[in-house]
Amino acid sequence: MPWQRFFEARQCLTLRRGRGAGDLVLWVEDTEIGPRLSVWDVREDVTRPVTGKVGDAENAVLTAAGDAVLSHHSDDDGSEMGHVMATCLATGTVRDLTPGLPPYTLRGIDVAREGDQVVLTAVAADGFSLWLVAGGPPRRLFTSRNEAWNGLISADGTLVSVDTTDHDPSLRRFGVTVLDPASGTVLAFLSDGPASPVRAVRFSPVPGDPRLLVSTERSGFARPCVWNPLDGSRLDVGAPHLVGDVVPLDWSDDAAYVLLAHVDGGVHRMLELDVRTGEVAPVDHPSGAYFEPDVAATHLNIWASHYGQDGIRLLRQRFDIPLTVLDVDRGSGATTLRRPGSAPAGVRAVSRTIRSADGTALQLWTCVPPGATAPGPLVLYLHGGPNMVTVDRYNAQAQTWLDEGVGYAALNYRGSVTFGREFREGFRPSLGDRELEDLNAAVQWLVAEGMAAKDQVFVTGVSYGGYLSLLAMGRAPHLFAGALAFVPMADWLSAYNDQNPAQQRAWRYFMGGFPDEVPDKYRRASPITYVGDVRAPVWISHATHDTRCPPRQVHEYALSLERAGGDVVLDWFTGGHETSSRDQAIADQRRMLELVRSALRGERWSTGPVTPPPGW
Repeated sequence: MPWQRFFEARQCLTLRRGRGAGDLVLWVEDTEIGPRLSVWDVREDVTRPVTGKVGDAENAVLTAAGDAVLSHHSDDDGSEMGHVMATCLATGTVRDLTPGLPPYTLRGIDVAREGDQVVLTAVAADGFSLWLVAGGPPRRLFTSRNEAWNGLISADGTLVSVDTTDHDPSLRRFGVTVLDPASGTVLAFLSDGPASPVRAVRFSPVPGDPRLLVSTERSGFARPCVWNPLDGSRLDVGAPHLVGDVVPLDWSDDAAYVLLAHVDGGVHRMLELDVRTGEVAPVDHPSGAYFEPDVAATHLNIWASHYGQDGIRLLRQRFDIPLTVLDVDRGSGATTLRRPGSAPAGVRAVSRTIRSADGTALQLWTCVPPGATAPGPLVLYLHGGPNMVTVDRYNAQAQTWLDEGVGYAALNYRGSVTFGREFREGFRPSLGDRELEDLNAAVQWLVAEGMAAKDQVFVTGVSYGGYLSLLAMGRAPHLFAGALAFVPMADWLSAYNDQNPAQQRAWRYFMGGFPDEVPDKYRRASPITYVGDVRAPVWISHATHDTRCPPRQVHEYALSLERAGGDVVLDWFTGGHETSSRDQAIADQRRMLELVRSALRGERWSTGPVTPPPGW
C-alpha cells in the first residue's frame, strides 16, 4: 500500500472536556480539508458534529452549559489576529464575544463551571490583557506591556488568575496573579523567587473552593502545588525520589485527586496525587505519551490526559498509534479501551540519551526502517518553540519516511520543555549556539551507531525547528545533506516589524532588546547572515499570512541564498503558521520525498527562480 495510508488513518487531534457539570468533550478529528469538531457526550457515548463556522478548532472550548463552542477566528486567513466567537450548537450561528476590541492574538481562554463567565487572555498593540465576558461587553481586569498568559477563572466565577512577568520582565519566569473579577483588585501573587517560575493549571472544579492547582520549580524541576490564594496556604509535593519533571494536569471533579505526569528522559509515567493525604500513587498504563505541552498558545497543552466524571481519562499516543482514549476505573484501577486510535502497522520509536559537546544529556527519539541492514539516509526532526518538545506521539511523517527506507530521528535540543528549568533555558543567551552543538552531537551519534550514513542526514523542522534547520545550513555547512524547513524564521531583523505584538515581545525577551538596541545579536542569530556559506540544498514551505514567522523575511532569505549561488526552493501555501489540512500535509510529504531522492542522486532541487507569495 502507498505511504499515504499513514496520513489517511482516522486521527483524533485533541480532546477537551467542558468545564460544565456534565461530561461533554470537544472531539477534534483530522480530515482531508482540515480539523473537524464534534461534541462527545461521554455518558450517552454519542458524538454530534458541530455545524457552522468554528475558527481555531484545535483550541476551542465549550461553554459551561455545553450549548456553544468558543474559538478564535482569525481576521486574515490564518494570521492569528482576530476575535473569539461563540458558535451556537443548535443553530450554527456565530456571535462575536468582543465586538468592540481591535484584532488580538489569544493566549488563554477559560469558562466558569457555573454561569456564563468567560475569561480571555488577549494580546494586541497595547499589550497583554485579561478580559472578562459575562453576557455583556467585555471588561478588562488586567493589562501589562510584559508577557501575561493563561487567564483562568474559578468554578463559581469569584476569582480569576493570570500568569504574569511584571516582577521580572527580562526573563520568561512567570508568577501567578489572582484578582477579584468584580473589581479587578489584585488579591494575591505567587512566586517562588526570581529563579523559580510558577504557572497556574486550573482552579478547583468545586464551586466555593478557591484553591488553584499550580506548577512550581523550586527544585529546578516541575512539581505540583495546591495553593489557596485567599489564605496563602499551599500543599507542595516535592517527590524527591522522582528524577525529572512531575507535571500537574488536572483535578478530579471532587477536588480530592490531582492527575500528574512524571517525565523522565522524555518518557511519560502517570501518577495520581491524593490531595487529602499528600500521597502519590502510580497509575497503571501502557507505554506512550499522555500529554503534549504547548507554548505561546491558547492552552498549556496541545492535548492532555484528564479526569472524567467517573475516573481518569487517559489520552495515549505512540509514534505508531494515533490518539486513543483509555478509562481508568477509580476502584479497581483497571484500564478500559474507550475509543481506539487506528493506523497501519508502523515502527515504534526508541528513546535514547546522548551527550552534547559539554556533556549535557540530550534525549533523542530514533526509528530504523524495517529490514534495514546497513546505514542509509536519515531525516532528523527538530520541534518548534523553542520551548516545546517532541513526545512519543503518532507521526505520519515519520512512518512515511521509514516506509520509504529512510531512517528517522527527533531531537529534544536545549530549549525543550519537561527536562527541567536549566535545560529549558539552556538555549540562552545566544540563540542557536547551544542548539547547533546539540544537532552536531545527534548527527555524530547516529552515524557512529550505524543508524545513518555519513553525508546522507537531512534536517527538518517547523517554526523554530525550521529556523535551526536553516541556521545549520550556514553555520555547519557540512553537517547535513539538505534542509526541509516549514514556516521558519530566517531573518530576525526584517521579520520584527511584520510580527504580531505577542511575538515581538517574546523575541525581545529572547534577544535581550529591540532590534535597534542589539542589532548584532539579531544578525548573528539570523540564517540570512550565513547564506554565503551554505553548501547543501534548501527547501522551504511557507505560509502567506504567517505573523509568527512572516513571509517577507523568508522570501528575502531565499533570494539572498539564490544570489549567492545556493540551491533553494521556496513553496507557498495559503494560511497561517500551521499546515491547513491533511491534503496539504500529504502534498508536503510527497514534495520532501522527491527532493530527498533527488539529493541522493546528486541532482539540484531548484528548477527555477525564487518567487514571492501569490498576490504580492
